[in-house]
Amino acid sequence: MKTKVLAIDDSRTIRNLLAAALEEAGFEYHCAVDGREGVDMYPDVAPDVVITDINMPNLDGFGVIEELRGEDINSKVPILVLTTESAPELKARARNAGATGWITKPFDDASLIFALKRVTGAAA
Repeated sequence: MKTKVLAIDDSRTIRNLLAAALEEAGFEYHCAVDGREGVDMYPDVAPDVVITDINMPNLDGFGVIEELRGEDINSKVPILVLTTESAPELKARARNAGATGWITKPFDDASLIFALKRVTGAAA
């Protein structure tokens, strides 16, 4: 069974890069174009891990983390933040909201895959 990833990012380029990297590595890839769509898709996708950007329209990454951590569905699913931001206070805010990890864009495919396998305990 493939590990399911729900990626939430308003950048089509990033979504395409994630799709290529994750599908090649054997993950089942789902994506949303903003935080609201991602949170709404979450119950249907039932992902093993969520990747979210921070700066997005409709609902930012912090809102995504807070809503998913507040859900009764499965608040233990790892959430990785993938963003251009690197300020320590933003990382602390994400961690306090319930993020599992932080990856800075641009990302390296191998490092991303390693992080996903590490937080899910999966082979892909």
